Amino acid sequence: MDKLAIVILNWNGADMLLKYLPSVLRYSSDDAVVYVADNASTDDSLRLLRDEFGRCRIIELDRNWGFADGYNKALAQIDAEYYLLLNSDIEVVEGWLIPLIRFMDATPEAAACQPKLLSVFERDSFEYAGASGGYIDRYGYPFCRGRIFDTVEKDNGQYDSVAEIFWASGAALMIRKDDFWNAGGLDGRFFAHNEEIDLCWRLHILGRKVYCVPDSKVYHVGGGTLPKANPMKTFLNFRNNLTMLYKCLPDDELGHVMRVRCVLDWLAAFEMLLLKRNVADFKAVLRARRAFSKWKKDFYDDRQRIQNTRIVKKIPEQFGCSLLWQYYVKGRKKFISLKP
Repeated sequence: MDKLAIVILNWNGADMLLKYLPSVLRYSSDDAVVYVADNASTDDSLRLLRDEFGRCRIIELDRNWGFADGYNKALAQIDAEYYLLLNSDIEVVEGWLIPLIRFMDATPEAAACQPKLLSVFERDSFEYAGASGGYIDRYGYPFCRGRIFDTVEKDNGQYDSVAEIFWASGAALMIRKDDFWNAGGLDGRFFAHNEEIDLCWRLHILGRKVYCVPDSKVYHVGGGTLPKANPMKTFLNFRNNLTMLYKCLPDDELGHVMRVRCVLDWLAAFEMLLLKRNVADFKAVLRARRAFSKWKKDFYDDRQRIQNTRIVKKIPEQFGCSLLWQYYVKGRKKFISLKP
């Protein structure tokens, strides 16, 4: 068994591999085995890997399984104490792995952790996808130390402490192999978006902990597969977030939260239509709610299993407040100013 396997999931990302894989190999090979799992790319990815990156181990998947199931199928073929799921658009720096490995070795209650994520383009700013660790509010809205909605902070060292978090970004997620599979892995039905939050929530329910270790930092491009303004991304985010809430919320919170979310989702949809003139995203939200209603029954057994194995009900890293209220009404646009 290897100590650590870094696994990069690729789909038609030859340009990203060419640009960022060299830093991973340069600064990681002494501490980890580097894999690239290819989701049946149709570009030049496999030729590039074989010709230019012979030190990588290649896992060829038979079709594009998406982020979630692509990782499930790749990780099932790897034997390592720790997995590190790494996006293909991540630039790493010298010594980035040492704090993560040291922390996990010293913290047996930690199931997973992430480094601090900074922007490739503005290297003194946090990156949207994970910043310095992720949280959610009562109604399932995700945010980070360093990023709330579209407000991204500069990194001035204000979030440099190790912290327990609700979710670690799938852009750079280190997780114990045993915890990954004990929690059931990523939910492949999600395809992409919210799958790492869903996994981390299930880890918390089982009594395990998730951390940010900001002594390690990486630089992330972000939006490498789907641009931020993309109706498919909007659809997946809304559908999967509702599904995650249905699976993981305790019985006494489920009804109230889902009723409030129905109202909030309709408000969001009409904001997209009337204020932003974005008809495609408006339709994507409506499609997401219909899709959730249609497939909710498929997750009934999952919900029962999760609730029956629940060790922890109240998770401190899930804020009991409404993020929308704090951000838009109270004007609290930085993590440090939030009042849970």
